[in-house]
Amino acid sequence: MENSFSLLSLFSGRDLMTLFVSLLLVAASILSWAVIIEKIRVWHFQKRNPVAVKHGDNLDTIVDKLIRPFDKNLWFLSMVSYVAPFIGLFGTVWGVMDSFASIGVNQSVSIGVIAPGLAVALGTTALGLIAAVPAAIAYNVFSKKSDDLYDSLSDTVKEMKHK
Repeated sequence: MENSFSLLSLFSGRDLMTLFVSLLLVAASILSWAVIIEKIRVWHFQKRNPVAVKHGDNLDTIVDKLIRPFDKNLWFLSMVSYVAPFIGLFGTVWGVMDSFASIGVNQSVSIGVIAPGLAVALGTTALGLIAAVPAAIAYNVFSKKSDDLYDSLSDTVKEMKHK
């Protein structure tokens, strides 16, 4: 008896829907990591060259302009962190339905009939979490840092207006 299990087959499944769900989750994960790396780069640059409000700046709009690069694309991390588990869950439901269909076709409830569909189902669940967890952590970390910077810049603007 030969074992034909491969990690790639776990995520590609036996049908186009599983492949689509898996590719969507992998793409979301890759794009999330691109945003995360960009945010790390922006914050390292800010650490070396702190953002500051200068005299002569338009005090009514400067804070929003200065904070914009730090908030850019955070919406994407938020979206992936919320949506990816549901897409993974859809893949899970699809895999379970495939297992039930296999039971019907084979008129058998053996582990050999059920296991492939369940393995694919759990694979899409894992992909959903692999995409969502780093995106959720990064979103919360970078949002907090951005909010703190916004508050600091706003306080500076208030002090400058009162002088």
